[in-house]
Amino acid sequence: MRHWGGLRAALLGGALIAAAGTAEAQNRVPVGHLMDNSGATSDVGVPYGQGVADALAWVNRSRSGVAGRQLNVLGFDYGYQAPRAIAQYQAWTNRERVVAIQGWGTADTEALIAFVTRDRIPYISASYSAALTDPTGRAPKADKAAPFNFFYGPSYSDALRAMIQWAADDWKKKGREGRPKYVHMGANHPYPNSPKEAGETLARELGFDVLPAIQFALTPGDFTAQCLTLKNGGANYAYLGNTAGSNISVLRACQTAGVEVQFLGNVWGMDENAMKAAGTAANGVVFPVRTAAVWGGNAPGMETVRQISRVSDQAGNAYRPVHYLAGVCSAMLMVEAMETAAANGGQVTGDRIREGFYARQNWVPSGFEGVCNPSTFTVEDHRGTMRVALYRASVSGNTAQGSVAELMAAGTMKIEQIATIELERKREWLGW
Repeated sequence: MRHWGGLRAALLGGALIAAAGTAEAQNRVPVGHLMDNSGATSDVGVPYGQGVADALAWVNRSRSGVAGRQLNVLGFDYGYQAPRAIAQYQAWTNRERVVAIQGWGTADTEALIAFVTRDRIPYISASYSAALTDPTGRAPKADKAAPFNFFYGPSYSDALRAMIQWAADDWKKKGREGRPKYVHMGANHPYPNSPKEAGETLARELGFDVLPAIQFALTPGDFTAQCLTLKNGGANYAYLGNTAGSNISVLRACQTAGVEVQFLGNVWGMDENAMKAAGTAANGVVFPVRTAAVWGGNAPGMETVRQISRVSDQAGNAYRPVHYLAGVCSAMLMVEAMETAAANGGQVTGDRIREGFYARQNWVPSGFEGVCNPSTFTVEDHRGTMRVALYRASVSGNTAQGSVAELMAAGTMKIEQIATIELERKREWLGW
């Protein structure tokens, strides 16, 4: 009997532990995290996704999750294949019942608009397509309503508008005569095409001659032909709509071909890693930066970001490119919206999280001052900001030797802010 009593106690104890574990698992808040760690945009997907993952892990460790509940972060590498993203979304919603999702690409994010609207799940993407910015669907050029879509930073369209305004001023400051020529470059794909019409329209309005678009693949390759087309067309300003990986190939080929043009990189089109890979071919590229500081800056919130970085780099030696910091800011907006949802005993539901995005104006996540730029979302307008900070890549020497951190510390590579463009919040630009 004593043996059976001990066994029964052991079984009961095990059952209690299992029950406690089950209860703890059920109490965790399920959140989806869609990543591209292996596909066509993984060159920038990896650092951004790491920033999101580290920030959410840090929230669990340092803040005990959201309102005392740990986040159950469900990461999935979909390889930049929209059908896989849709299938994973269905698994998350049917099985894990996620309450919010950190997403990635334009094709998949736009394909999921109707799904997240139906299921009322806030979707915070790394696609900054203007098609995601109209929550009502009533804007003049809106394709559809996107009431549950959010992102951190300016839209692709607004960032390009800012660069074209800068280019018009740059042309005048240089005392150039005649009409400047502008050309859109990128793959025939929803992501690089997203701001194409908006950019070309404003360019025409500001007196540019708009040349026929030049296509090049999202993956690296030999783009000599495209560079010769660019040279023969006499373009003065060229927008690079792809991610850094294929843009590097263009920059190198155009340097070899002797192309003299001011390249304008989209937000994913240039970073510190691309500068090292492209070398002096990247010198002079102008591109938008979403955060108020870059790695190594002295902003008050940078210490918090360094703590987050140690989640995946315990030694604290890693250099984090601009996309990592943007991933952190994106994750923290979602976390604070969830905290607002949970306030005063509230349920962390999709509807309440969405209301959390509307609860603040000029919103900088607490502890990230000087790193995350202010965001303001309203029930009528999901353009979080109309302010676009433009930076110029500066590469003054050989980048083959030394790490990114060493090259930045030595001044061989620099990212220098050259302008801040405050765009007018025009209704006709909403959703476009």
